[in-house]
Amino acid sequence: MSDVEGRRRVAIEAVAPEIDAGAFPIKRCVGEAVTVEADVFADGHDLIRCRVLYRVNREDEPWSHVFMEPLGNDRWRAAFPVSALAPYQYTVEGWVDPFLTWQSDLAKRVDAGQDVRVDLKIGADWVAAAAGRASGSDKNQLERWAEDLRSGKKAERRIELALSEELTEVVHRHPDLSQASRYPRVLDIVVDSARARTGAWYELFPRAAGALTGAHGTFKDCETLLPTLAEMGFDVLYFPPIHPIGETFRKGPNNTPNAGPHDPGSPWGIGSKEGGHKAVHPDLGTLDDFRHLVAAARQHQIDIALDIAFQCSPDHPYVREHPEWFRHRPDGSIQYAENPPKKYQDIYPFDFECEDWQALWQELKSIVEFWIDQGVSLFRVDNPHTKPFAFWEWLIGEIRSQHPEAVFLAEAFTRPKVMYRLAKVGFNQSYTYFAWRNAAWELRQYFTELTQSEVAEYFRPNLWPNTPDILTAYLQSGGRPAFLARLVLAATLGASYGIYGPAFELREHQSAAPGSEEYLNSEKYEIRDWDRQTARPMMDFIALVNQIRRAHPALHANRRLVFHDVDNPQLLCYSKTTEGMADSLLMVVNVDPHHVQSGWLNLDLEALGLGPDDTYQVHELLTDARYYWRGSSNFVQLDPNIVPAHILHVRRRMRDEQDFEYYA
Repeated sequence: MSDVEGRRRVAIEAVAPEIDAGAFPIKRCVGEAVTVEADVFADGHDLIRCRVLYRVNREDEPWSHVFMEPLGNDRWRAAFPVSALAPYQYTVEGWVDPFLTWQSDLAKRVDAGQDVRVDLKIGADWVAAAAGRASGSDKNQLERWAEDLRSGKKAERRIELALSEELTEVVHRHPDLSQASRYPRVLDIVVDSARARTGAWYELFPRAAGALTGAHGTFKDCETLLPTLAEMGFDVLYFPPIHPIGETFRKGPNNTPNAGPHDPGSPWGIGSKEGGHKAVHPDLGTLDDFRHLVAAARQHQIDIALDIAFQCSPDHPYVREHPEWFRHRPDGSIQYAENPPKKYQDIYPFDFECEDWQALWQELKSIVEFWIDQGVSLFRVDNPHTKPFAFWEWLIGEIRSQHPEAVFLAEAFTRPKVMYRLAKVGFNQSYTYFAWRNAAWELRQYFTELTQSEVAEYFRPNLWPNTPDILTAYLQSGGRPAFLARLVLAATLGASYGIYGPAFELREHQSAAPGSEEYLNSEKYEIRDWDRQTARPMMDFIALVNQIRRAHPALHANRRLVFHDVDNPQLLCYSKTTEGMADSLLMVVNVDPHHVQSGWLNLDLEALGLGPDDTYQVHELLTDARYYWRGSSNFVQLDPNIVPAHILHVRRRMRDEQDFEYYA
C-alpha cells in the first residue's frame, strides 16, 4: 500500500455521462458543452471539493479543469466546452478540503460566541500551506494573510479576513491534491463538425436529373439543379450509388427479375466491366465531372453526400480478382443476398469473416479514402447492421483519425439495440423509426427517449418522412396534409432531416401493391422523368420551412426539446429553445390528415422562459399571423387542408430604457 492510498477518503460514483462503463465515447460538436455530474462524498463531516478534468486526447496535453457545484444529496455538476475538432477526454477528481472545513467550523463558532483565537492560528497554518503551493503575487499575498491571522490584531479584523471571499478565492486556486481521489476511468468524447448535428438533406438519383424525357441524367445535369436546391434551403445533396451497374441478374421495372436490354438496373447492384466502387457510371460522366459538381455545390453552400454500399454485383471486378472475399455454396457458386423468401441474385455480400478478412477490410477502407480524395466528407452507409460492429468501429476510427470532418449516417432500420450499438461504435448520425411513428403519443414517447435519455449522448437522429424504400401508409392515404405535417415534424423535431425527392415534392403516394411500402414504378429500377414545375407549391412550402430552420438556432439541436400537454390526442405540441432562451419556438401539429382538430394547450411556461402571468406574443411563421397569449392555457385549431401545423416564435414582452414596450 502506498503512503497516499489509504488517505484518499473521497468516493466518486455514478459519473454521467458515461456509456457502458466507459467502453464508448459520448458525442458533441465543436462549440457545444459537456455537462458532467457525479456523486462525490467522503466519510465524516469534512467538506470536500471536486472538479472535472478535461483535455484534447493527447498524452502530452495538460488537463484543464472546472470546479463542480453541489446539487444536493452529494450530487455535483460542472460543464466545459469542446472547442476543437478533435477527440477529448474527461474525468472527475475530488478531495477533502481542510481549509474549507476550518472556515465552516469557524463561522459556526463565531455565531455561537466562542473564543476562536486558537482556531485563527490553525487557519493561518492552512493559508501558509496554500502559499507554499502558490507562486508570484498569490504566494506573497497568502503569506501576508497567514501572518495577519497569527498577529495580535483585533479578533474581529482577523475573523473578517478568515471568512472573506477574497481569501477563499486565492486559497482555492492552490488546492492540496496530494490525497485527491480520481475516478478510475478516463472517458472519451468524439467531437464532430456542425454538419453532424444539423442539416437538411435532399436525396436525388442523379440519373433522373436529365433535362430530356427518358435521357440518362449526368453530373452536369445535377449542377443545373443546384440553384433550385439552394433556393429550397437544403444543405446536403445525397446521391444513391453512382458506380457502374452490373448486368447479370439485373432487376427490371418494379423489381421484376428479368431486365430488358435498355433497363438501367438498380444502383445498388454495384460493379461491371467499367469498374467498381472507385468508378463512376459512364453515363453520369467522369470523375472530373464529379469533382466539378462537388466544387459547384460548395459555391451554393451545399455538401455532396455519397452512398456507401459494401456489396457487389456478380460482374464486379472484386468477384473475379478476389473470390475469397465472398461466401461460397457447396456447388462452388457464390452465395447471393437473401432475406427469405426474398432473393437478391444481383447482389453478392462480402464475407467479413473470410480467411483474408484483413485485406478485405483494408480495401473497403480505401474506398472511403478514395471518395474523400474526390472532395466528399459525408457518407450515407447502406445496411450497416449486416456488417460486423468491429468492422465499423475500426473503419470509422481509422478514417476520422485522419479526417475528423467525415460524417457517417447509418441507414439501419433494425432492432433498437443494434441501431444504438452502431451509433456507439462510431456512426455520427442514424436513421430512425420516425417514418412509422404517426400518432401524437408515440411521437412524444419516441422522441423523449431519443432526446432526454442517455441515448442522446451518442445517437443523433436524422429524420426522413420518405426514402426510396419507404412509402408509409400514412403518406399513401393522407394526401397533401400528410406530406405537410410530416415535413414540419421532421424539420422541427430533428436538427437533421431529409426528404427523398422529387417524389416528396410531387407527393408520390401509389404503392407497388396493397400493403406494400414500395413505390409503384420505383426509380430504384428505372429512370423517372419528374415534372418539377408541378411540384412548385410543395417546393415553396419546403423552402419556407428550411428558411425558418436557418433563421432559428433553437432548431439546430435536439437537447432542449420539451413536450407540452394538449387535451386533444390528435395534436402534438412541443418546443425548442436555445440556452438562455434567446430563441424560443413552439410547434403544434395536427397528426390527423383528414379532419380539423382543435384543443387547449397546457404549456410548460418555465421551459419557454415565461412566468405564470406573462403576456407574450406568438408569431406564426408559416402564415405570418400573430397572437397575444397569457399564461399556460391557450386555444389552437388546425385545418389540415390549409396548414396542418403551427411554428410559433415565442416573443416575450420587453421594455427599453425609455420604458417603451416591445416584444423580442
